[in-house]
Amino acid sequence: MSVSRTVLKLAALAALTGAGSAHAAVEIQWWHAMQGALNDKVNEIANKFNASQSEYKVVPVNKGNYDETMAAGIAAFRAGGAPAILQVFEVGTATMMSAKGAIKPVSTVMKDAGEKFDQKAYIPAVAGYYTSSKGEMLSFPFNSSTTVFYYNKDAFKKAGLDPEKPPKTWPEVMQYSAKLKASGTNCAYTTDWQGWVHLESFSAWHNTLYATKNNGFGGTDTRLVFNSPLHVKHITNLQDMVKKGYFSYGGRKAESQAKFYNGECAMFTGSSASLANIRKNAKFAFAVAQLPYYPDVQGAPQNTIIGGASLWVMGGKKPEEYKGVAKFFNYLSRPEIQSDWHQATGYLPVTMAAYEATKKSGYYDKNPGADVSVQQMVVKTTDKSRGVRLGNMVQIRTVVDEELEAVWAGKKEPKAALDSAVARGNDLLERFQKTARE
Repeated sequence: MSVSRTVLKLAALAALTGAGSAHAAVEIQWWHAMQGALNDKVNEIANKFNASQSEYKVVPVNKGNYDETMAAGIAAFRAGGAPAILQVFEVGTATMMSAKGAIKPVSTVMKDAGEKFDQKAYIPAVAGYYTSSKGEMLSFPFNSSTTVFYYNKDAFKKAGLDPEKPPKTWPEVMQYSAKLKASGTNCAYTTDWQGWVHLESFSAWHNTLYATKNNGFGGTDTRLVFNSPLHVKHITNLQDMVKKGYFSYGGRKAESQAKFYNGECAMFTGSSASLANIRKNAKFAFAVAQLPYYPDVQGAPQNTIIGGASLWVMGGKKPEEYKGVAKFFNYLSRPEIQSDWHQATGYLPVTMAAYEATKKSGYYDKNPGADVSVQQMVVKTTDKSRGVRLGNMVQIRTVVDEELEAVWAGKKEPKAALDSAVARGNDLLERFQKTARE
């Protein structure tokens, strides 16, 4: 009897084991570029989703910075081992769109899975960037940021400036800079991501084209036009600020925010996602305000454009994986998830419902300025302000950096530098257009 019972128990155990393996959760690989505290937050989101259901398991994997993550994803696709979800920074959008067969539009994934999906629920300036000319959302807007203006309220007081009245226009920035410098401030102004802030977002904020074909949204046969009189005027003013010792250049990416939070520079333009880091490190009272503009430009201010990244669904996956991706994206869209992500990181809440939930929670009352980024983005975009979506955009930004650095160093005049950047950038666009046709 004991042997018989043992056999029965083993048989039952085998049956249970078999049933368990047959219903194992479908694994969803998610490759991303979030590092440090952001990596921890990504892991937290995935763990909560996995705990909320048993059919799917999202596995987040950090693949380095944005460039490295995108390169890894494309290489993996060519080798037949791409993840289901790949995070790609916004300047890689045109490249992902042109990679035939490499991606599956998010709107298609959601529809095929039978998941509720309303593109109108997302902030227009965010969703519009990742939407095709046919109106289909191509990727999921996960971590979106925009350019904002930060200022040191203590330094303003010392200079005799009203700490509750930041400069609204670029002429005012220059006036404030003179007073700050006279009061002993070592550096009046600095900026991160100079091309993104002072040419890309600057163009949209002034409802002015950065490139033809609606900044690339109208086709790959686009050409750069950011050497207009308005652009030259702005870079000339910044050059003048450098000469007077008002503007201190700190680097091509996010190096300059340290100049602000360590108290060296009193005014700073950079990503809204810098807020958490500045809040953590600044030992002085500071505030966030809208990006300055030129009041004599008709239509300004319009809206700023997004930075950050989105989540692309890779092609060639099994139907059950796509169903899992759709479930996960619906989870990410929940107001409470987006609101928490927004508050913890400084990135935009990508849905209006998440913005309203954050507002009702009292977060903006306790953290003045945290909603500035949203306010700059909730307006209806125009063909000129939707964003910049160009091929070889990473390389174009490098060209812009080189030319602007020549201006700050006194080696080139603004018009010559912008003309050169446009010519060099157009060569890169022609190469991309040729590749896209092949």
